[in-house]
Amino acid sequence: MKRVVLTHGGIAGAVIIVSMILSIIASGGGGTSEIFGYLIMLAALTLIFVGVKRYRDQDMGGLIRFSSAFTVGIGITLVASFIYVVAWEGYLMATDHEFIDQYTSAILEQKEAEGISPDAMAQEIEKMENMKTQYAKPWYRLPMTFLEIFPVGLLVSLISAGLLRNPGFLALRR
Repeated sequence: MKRVVLTHGGIAGAVIIVSMILSIIASGGGGTSEIFGYLIMLAALTLIFVGVKRYRDQDMGGLIRFSSAFTVGIGITLVASFIYVVAWEGYLMATDHEFIDQYTSAILEQKEAEGISPDAMAQEIEKMENMKTQYAKPWYRLPMTFLEIFPVGLLVSLISAGLLRNPGFLALRR
């Protein structure tokens, strides 16, 4: 089980962080849409399904209980999440934490382009300054980064365990 978890979790985490960083670089630092980011996560976290299926078919003889399948899925999720958080911190250090300034600037430019009122803009500026202050604190940033990816992995783990506990679902033909 450990090998499946480490292999699939490692690959998923690497794919997610590399894709995210490349999209930030390609967009000039402002990042891409949140929807695009979560689609990247969802696509990479399909490795949870692949890992659970591989474990069921090759290590468990084609039969797996929901709890075992879920354990493998959560293990993959935790490894991918850990890699994502650590690599993101590395990226922030390598770029002198410029991401948050670029991100908040992009948000404010978007709000300005929408033509919001001066009072609403002042509130947005204050909100973004508060966000920058909070994001500078590791005890705030680390759990927030973890919570970007973990719920997606949890959902994929639940779905994978539910589907793959049925031995007839995508059964390996021998």
